[in-house]
Amino acid sequence: MQSVGIYEAKSRFSALIELVEQGEEVRITRHGKEVVRMLPVRRRPVITDEQIARELGQIDALHATVRPAGEAVATPDTLRRKGRSAA
Repeated sequence: MQSVGIYEAKSRFSALIELVEQGEEVRITRHGKEVVRMLPVRRRPVITDEQIARELGQIDALHATVRPAGEAVATPDTLRRKGRSAA
């Protein structure tokens, strides 16, 4: 990572762009405070087809564990009665 002031960045802009293209991060400051961060653009996709398939499989597995909307929700009172009858 390289940090330069605005004046220097203006003077060396092409060289800084080349650094970013090589994967370097460049920060431009004004009075010592960062105002710009230059990062290389990702050339590869953020997520692969395999990752998408895996995530969709996990979503399907989660859907299988979710109770259908028609089932009654157990209330605390129902659970107490159930527990007492089992004892």
